[in-house]
Amino acid sequence: MTPTPAPPARRSRTLPSGVAVLTDRLLTKGPLDRVVARAVAGGVRWVVLREKDLPRAERSALAAGLRAILTEVGGTLIVAGPDPLDGDAVHLPAAGPYPPPTHPLVGRSCHNEAELHRLTTEHYATLSPVYPTRTKPGYGPPLGPDGLHKLIEASGVPILALGGIETPDQVTACVQAGAVGVAVLGAIMRAEDPTEAAATLTGAFKEAVTPMTKTRRRGAEVPTTQPSTATKEAR
Repeated sequence: MTPTPAPPARRSRTLPSGVAVLTDRLLTKGPLDRVVARAVAGGVRWVVLREKDLPRAERSALAAGLRAILTEVGGTLIVAGPDPLDGDAVHLPAAGPYPPPTHPLVGRSCHNEAELHRLTTEHYATLSPVYPTRTKPGYGPPLGPDGLHKLIEASGVPILALGGIETPDQVTACVQAGAVGVAVLGAIMRAEDPTEAAATLTGAFKEAVTPMTKTRRRGAEVPTTQPSTATKEAR
C-alpha cells in the first residue's frame, strides 16, 4: 500500500495577534477606509475585511485601499472567505470550504471543540462568542473566559478571542485565558473615535502580555519582562 504523503510543512510566518479588527461599513460613522486608517493610527495591525454583500469588483477595490493603509505600518489585511481579492490571507467560516485553500495565511472561525478538531492546514482560528455581542444578539451561548480557556487548551493552532469584546478588562481576561489576541468589530466600527478606542484596547493587550515580575538575582530584586506570547509562529 502506498503511504499517504504527509501534509506540507507550514512556513514560519507572523500570525495575527494583538487587536484584530473586523469590518462592517454599515456600523461606521464615516467611510470605512477612514475608520480603518484611524484604528491603524491607534495601533491596530490586523484587519479582516468582511463586506461580503458587495460585488467582487467593488470589494476588491476596497481591499486594495485597506491593504495600502496597512502596508504602510507593516500590517496585514485578511479577507473573509476563500477569495483573497489579490492578496494572500483569508479567513474561512466554520462551514467550509474543506479542505482549506492554499494561501500563505489561512484562518478559520470556530465555536466548539468539534470544529477545532476539523482544522487541518489552517494557521490560526477564532473562537466565539466569548461574551454576549450586540452585533449578533442572542448568538451563543457565550463561552466566557473559562470556556475560552478550555477550548484553547484543546486547540492545535493559536486562537484569537472573538465576540462582545469591548473593554480593557475583557481583553485582559482573554489573554489570561490563553488567546494570542482579540478580534473586535463593534468596539471599533461604532466608536466615536476609532483611534482612541483602538489605542485603549491595544494598550490593554500589551499590558496583559508583558506582566512585570520580580526576579531575585544575586540577592537583588530585578524587574524583568516575561516573554510575550502575542505572536506565535506556525508549526
